[in-house]
Amino acid sequence: MGYIEQLLGANERILFQTRQHPLVLLRPMLGYGILAGALIGLTIASGVLFPPFTLPLMTAGMALAMIPLMLLLRSLLRWWNEVYMVTTRRVVQVEGILNKSVFDSSLEKVNDVVLRQSFWGRLFNYGDIEILTGSEIGVNRLNRIANPLRFKQVMLDQKARLEERPGLESPREGDVESLLAQLEALRRSGLLSDREFEEKRQALLKRRES
Repeated sequence: MGYIEQLLGANERILFQTRQHPLVLLRPMLGYGILAGALIGLTIASGVLFPPFTLPLMTAGMALAMIPLMLLLRSLLRWWNEVYMVTTRRVVQVEGILNKSVFDSSLEKVNDVVLRQSFWGRLFNYGDIEILTGSEIGVNRLNRIANPLRFKQVMLDQKARLEERPGLESPREGDVESLLAQLEALRRSGLLSDREFEEKRQALLKRRES
């Protein structure tokens, strides 16, 4: 089981997953690639111009060229490991190669979603999304993600489904056992978390005892 799958709760599913647009890699690929190429070129030229020192010059030059190549590899790994997901319950952002950071916002607490796309963003299908919640942080910003329109659509559709999930009947309209069965069905379908299920179950049991 992968790291992302371990983050999911019981009955929680990933509805949509994306990363930053690959265009964000253009700058490090050009910068580090050009630097590495220049160092390799200088190394070869030095070996030709100074034959007695060919071996030490080649060794030192290749060692220096490895630095921008390693930085480029780090940029690629960071991009690959930064994932944005919409699940049946949350919006999740995962960052980090070895040390992981996970940020999530409950869909039920999302107040508004702002999408910003420049001309180039519309052309290459990337953009910024700001998720406004009722938490202390308030805003969760996802920068230059690929396919932002689809991300926003899936998020808002799932939020609407959660808000429209079937409510429980009043105890006056049915017996407690029937209501408990409804609760269990909601939990199995993923519309109620285990914590929510237990809170509502305890409330029903207290009503039955009173």
